[in-house]
Amino acid sequence: MAVGARSGHGQPEDRPGGHAEPPAEMTGGRAGDPPRGDDHGADGGSTDGSGTGQKKQRSFWKELPLLIGIALLLALLIKTFLVQAFSIPSDSMQDTLQRGDRVLVDKLTPWFGSEPERGEVVVFHDPGGWLDGEPTPAPNIAQKFLSFIGLMPSSEEKDLIKRTIAVAGDTVECKKGGPVKVNGKALDEPYIFPGDTPCDDQPFGPFKVPKDRIWVMGDHRQNSRDSRYHMEDVNGGFVPVDKVVGRAVVVAWPLNRWATLPVPSTFDQPGINTAAAAVSSSAPLAMGAVGALPIVLWRRRRLTGGRTAG
Repeated sequence: MAVGARSGHGQPEDRPGGHAEPPAEMTGGRAGDPPRGDDHGADGGSTDGSGTGQKKQRSFWKELPLLIGIALLLALLIKTFLVQAFSIPSDSMQDTLQRGDRVLVDKLTPWFGSEPERGEVVVFHDPGGWLDGEPTPAPNIAQKFLSFIGLMPSSEEKDLIKRTIAVAGDTVECKKGGPVKVNGKALDEPYIFPGDTPCDDQPFGPFKVPKDRIWVMGDHRQNSRDSRYHMEDVNGGFVPVDKVVGRAVVVAWPLNRWATLPVPSTFDQPGINTAAAAVSSSAPLAMGAVGALPIVLWRRRRLTGGRTAG
């Protein structure tokens, strides 16, 4: 018999390494054992769903409370840090905003130190008695819960919504029969309610807006108790920046009134930013001086020490 040929009786073939390779029908182990196929997992359990090693899928009804809890938590975080809905309770911002409109307010930007800019429509907490005597509706439990998580505007918070006209460092004024002026530049105000005058009912100024304050006015000038009507209060009619909740960016409801709330172009006219720019640039200049002082002192000390040693 030639070397390497099979005998025909099923014996394993001899290999040079001394190990015999079992025939294909013997790879399953002992006789009677099931063949090892791809339908068994590494732990011996079946992967076709009939084995006991597979975890049972959790019922939808058991997962529903968890999903609701996560959704409520996300809504609360969004309301606290990102966006909140507010309802317009009066006509003081007509025609830009109508009574009953729902606006979305950006609350994220102020977290990064941004302050209101001219022309922005802002929501702010009552800075001191502006809403005294105004009726506050009593919400039910469901309304309280929905407003707490931000899915419904709060009717208990005393907030106002107006347009920012001037910011810290600006000089603002308005004489009877004339336009509102900011830093000597007359404002073209197409957003004012038709038939209204810029300030004939309550002229003011000139005033210089203090640091960390803004001057606000309603678009419906003859129906708005804005900064002009609170010049005798503790803030002189100005609104502290830390009272500002955020900028109203979108009219979200009703759907047929959906619109954004951009800054009017009149606030971008040349020369209007001069005063405020001088105020805002003073802080970086001061910080730069403080940062440069140690370097100057170190250099002077090094040069002096070198001359002494020589």
